[in-house]
This record gives sequence, structure tokens and C-alpha cells, in this order.
Amino acid sequence: MNIVKMGSVEAILQVPSGPMPGLFHTNPCFVQLNSFISFKYHLTSRRRRGAKLMHETNSRTFCMKRCTLAGSQTFPHKMSLNDCLGSTCCKCQRAESVRAISAEDGEAISINSTANNWNNQKMAEVAQQLNHENGSLIPNGKLANAGAINKTLNSVSIDSIEEEAWNFLRESIVHYCGNPIGTIAANDPTDSNVLNYDQVFIRDFIPSGIAFLLKGEYDIVRNFILYTLQLQSWEKTMDSYSPGQGLMPASFKVRTVPLDGDDSATEDVLDPDFGEAAIGRVAPVDSGLWWIILLRAYGKCSGDLSVQERVDVQTGIKMILKLCLADGFDMFPTLLVTDGSCMIDRRMGIHGHPLEIQALFYSALICAREMLAPEDGSADLIRALNNRLVALSFHIREYYWIDLRKLNEIYRYKTEEYSYDAVNKFNIYPDQIPPWLVKWMPNKGGYLIGNLQPAHMDFRFFSLGNLWSVVSSLATMEQSHAILDLIEAKWAELVADMPLKICYPALEGEEWRIITGSDPKNTPWSYHNGGSWPSLLWQLTVACIKMNRPGIAENAVKIAERRISRDKWPEYYDTQRARFIGKQARLFQTWSIAGYLVAKLLLANPSAAKILINVEDSELVNAFSCMLSANPRRKRSRKGLKQRFIV
Repeated sequence: MNIVKMGSVEAILQVPSGPMPGLFHTNPCFVQLNSFISFKYHLTSRRRRGAKLMHETNSRTFCMKRCTLAGSQTFPHKMSLNDCLGSTCCKCQRAESVRAISAEDGEAISINSTANNWNNQKMAEVAQQLNHENGSLIPNGKLANAGAINKTLNSVSIDSIEEEAWNFLRESIVHYCGNPIGTIAANDPTDSNVLNYDQVFIRDFIPSGIAFLLKGEYDIVRNFILYTLQLQSWEKTMDSYSPGQGLMPASFKVRTVPLDGDDSATEDVLDPDFGEAAIGRVAPVDSGLWWIILLRAYGKCSGDLSVQERVDVQTGIKMILKLCLADGFDMFPTLLVTDGSCMIDRRMGIHGHPLEIQALFYSALICAREMLAPEDGSADLIRALNNRLVALSFHIREYYWIDLRKLNEIYRYKTEEYSYDAVNKFNIYPDQIPPWLVKWMPNKGGYLIGNLQPAHMDFRFFSLGNLWSVVSSLATMEQSHAILDLIEAKWAELVADMPLKICYPALEGEEWRIITGSDPKNTPWSYHNGGSWPSLLWQLTVACIKMNRPGIAENAVKIAERRISRDKWPEYYDTQRARFIGKQARLFQTWSIAGYLVAKLLLANPSAAKILINVEDSELVNAFSCMLSANPRRKRSRKGLKQRFIV
């Protein structure tokens, strides 16, 4: 572990004479020192007290003899850190800020989190020198052992990651008429092709909003809820066709335009996108569902129930519910949607009844039921809502669940059953079971499959759908524990070098060409096709806290902390083990930053997760028990069928 004690702004660094393993930060301005070392100097003080900085130390231990830069540029002996950085760093790289520690603080700062491989004797020598020059690092004056120093320095390093993340999150805030209203999707100053990443996405803002709520900053979330509600009623038209009322936009942008008749004055306007400008022109089904979930979280966290009680907000909730609960041709209680209508917003073969939408749908129904004001006009809507909750929970738990026992049952299915008592109700052919699943399914654990349609089961594991099924209680307690058991058992595939796979496995070969249409962005193990998304950390954390297994999330966060800051907070990672930054990933991706912060905040205060968790009530449990009596493997008759949906 390199330790820097800032004697002045012109601090001198120690460079060990032996090779050092993977570094905590990297800087593109630095390449190698004697062909084995690269640096990013990101030094952060934990407290700034304005004390006069100490004079430059002349100790040889903290001398930097030479730094080799790209283009064979070198620094002379004892050249200051500020001079080095000022000579080489691009001004647009925001993460390269350098801060000093005052003499009053007297704290050591870590610039490398991989101290475990460092020689303990070397660390003891450095600690002894620091004690000699600036007093003991420990209050009782005793020399810390190597393990204690590691713990202290790693804590300082992690604190600096969190501070950096908060700085980037605040820099991404968008204002409308002087008020904070959301955060843009990504804020990468080196990327000139922003596409729509400079817009505020509904789904992307959710972790940002949760982070601000947990931090006690409620105004931005309140503004976001109310202003996006105004957009719900806007006219939405594409090719002379308008979708149903209640649709929330996928994103919006704040534009400054001149006032009519006065070019010298301007005003801010909101420009929403309901999918008519999106790639693929797909309407965002999940936006309204996430909006309801965030509304409930705001009320529970802030204690301000006046927002959800407003007439316009109550109307907005009802419009979303009516859109989702509208009658159609479908015989199932699940929502029927097109491909690309959720987080996976490109063609990935999830059209039909994808698990992610069903989990968010169930959660939104539960949240809406809590917030709807009891009145005569809501009675029919609440009745339809309750009926849908019962049917949906039964359908998902009974038919989407897969484990080794259920897999063997499907393997022995009879097909072409024409009967009200059919066991293989959806006519699933056993040959659909993919070879990878037979090898991959652990003895302990299971999960909810990605999709279910007539004669089709999508056996892929989709992380968000499974995690939110745990959070929302769509999955039973037994199933929820089994999902976490599977994540633990398949850690090397689902987490590996960066959490978390958006889905597993990737589509490859002919399957990839047919299902994605040869999508060059969704190549195998990239982006939505098996890529790893750090933003999923917060959903994993909430699920683990609910099941009282926070250790799983803690391990995932530790893995992310090894490199996510060094890699400049990418949108996603590629390859089976997430070793590469995504080939088209945006850097400084806001929900990667916010997802990490929410995970850290919740692990520090697990009780705060209650603002997101849905606990199954006794009425649903009783209703579900009654539904089990109609299970085709137990009893089925035409006289007993009074439900509107196939369950």
C-alpha cells in the first residue's frame, strides 16, 4: 500500500522498488514506471480545516525519482505532484482532482487499495516513519500492526470513493426554473456524441432519487415526482396514433428557449420523450411503475404524505393503474408488452410477459393500494387491483419458478394435453430445456424464469426481475432464499469481477442472430446480452437486506470498489467475467454512481430499506392458499373456475 503524507501541495510520493499489483486508481496520463506500474493520483482529505500546509519533506522514503509518461516524457527527481499532474492531465477529466491534507489532520491517505500483497515488514517500516515524523497514527501511540494499517487505509480509500461518487452525482443534477428536477443519464465530458444520455430518464433517476432520500435531501425527489406527473397528460403521438392515457415518458430534457416576441428573454421548457424519438420507438412500460414505487418511498422516507394525497397525484396513480389493468385479449394476469419496453430497451427476445415487468407491476400495485385514498370512485379500481394481485402472484410463483426438482418435472412433461386438468398447461416441450441449464442448475437454489408464453419458456436468469420479486414479495420466502442461494452458488458467473450480470447466459451464434437481429451493441456478453451492470448493486442490496443476508451484498460491493472508480464509473462491463469496460459504455454513468451509493447507505443503515420493501399481507397469503386448491396437480373442475384470468 502506498502511503502519502501530504506535507504541502507539492507532496512527494514514495514509489516502491518492487512491483505492485492492481492499483486502486489509474490515470491515462501515466503509463508505466519501469514497465510495471501505472498511477492515478486521486488524493482526498477527509477533513479540511484551513490549517497552513506543512513544508515539503525531504525524506528519501517519500521521493519520487521518476515517472515515465506516454510519449516517453519523464519527470525529474523530486518533481512535485502538482507539477506532474498539471503537465500531463487533460482538463476535461473530472476525476483527476488532487486535494491535500493539512498538518492539523495529520492523516495518511491511500492511493492504492491492493495492500494485501504488500510486504508486512515494509508497511511496518513506513508506519514507523510516519509515527516518528508526525506522531502516532493510533491514539495510544502504539505502532499499528500491518492488518490494522490495512483496515484504516482501506477505510480512507473507500471514503474517498463515496465522496467522489457524491460529487459526480451532484454534478449530474438538472435544474428547471431554478429547482433541481432530476439527474442526467451520464455526464462524460470526453464523449461528444451524447445521444440522449443528457436527458433525465425515469428509470435511471430511481437510484439517484433513493440516494437523495436516504441523505435527507427530499426537494429534488418531490420536484421530480410532480413535474413528471405534469408530463403524463401531454399529447403523445407517433404516426397519427396516440397511446392510452396514463403513460409516463421514458425521459425528458430541460431546454432553454427564447420567449415569444422577445429574443432577449428565455424560459425553461420540458421536452418529454414517450418513445416516439427512442431507438426502436418503444414506449416505456416500466416508467409509470417506477414512478409509483418512488412516490411511496418518498412518503415513507420524508414523512410528507401531502404529496401522495394531492388530487393530481391521486389522479396520476389511477391513470397508470387503469392503463395497466385495462381489458384485452390476453388470458394471463401478467402484463403483455413488446420487446425493449423496460431496462432491456433493445431487441433481446423478452417480448410477451417478461419477469422484470411483472415484478415491477406487482410492486406498483402493492404501493398504489397503500396510497390510494378510500373513496367511492376508487372502489372498483381497488377491487380490480386486489383481484389482479392474487392472480399475478399465483401465476408467477407457480409457473415461472424453476429449480432442480421443477426442471426434472418439465423434463418428464407430456405434451398436447387437451383438458381442464392438464399438468403441462402451456404445452411446453421438454426438448426446450437448454443443455447449459442442466449443467448450471445447482442442487440448492432456484430462480424465476425470464418469460412464459404458450409453448415457450425463456430459461435465462434475469437479475432485476428476480431481485425485485424478492423485494416486492412476489416470490415466496422460500423462493426468495433460493434465489439468493443461486446467486451465491453461481457467484463466478453472475458476479465475477464486477456485479451484476443483467442476464445469464448470453445469446450466441445463430440464436443471437435470430433473436437480436444481429444487434452489434448486444453482442455476446456485452450490454444487455450478458453484460455486467454496476447499477444493479442497489437492487441486490435491498433484496439481501430483506432476507437478512446482507453479507452477499457486502461482498458484491467490495468487488465493485476494487475498480469502479478507477474505471470512471462505466455504464456496463463486457466479457463473461466482466473484465473489460463495455465497448460502447458511457463513463460517469449516473445510475452506476447512484446504485453504489444506495448500496453503501443501506448497508450502513439496513432499516432504511423498508421504504422500498413490500411485505406480503395476510389477505394475499390467504387468497393464495385458496388458489392452491385449484392447482391442476391437485384439483381442477369447470365449476370451480370463476377467475377472469388463467392462473
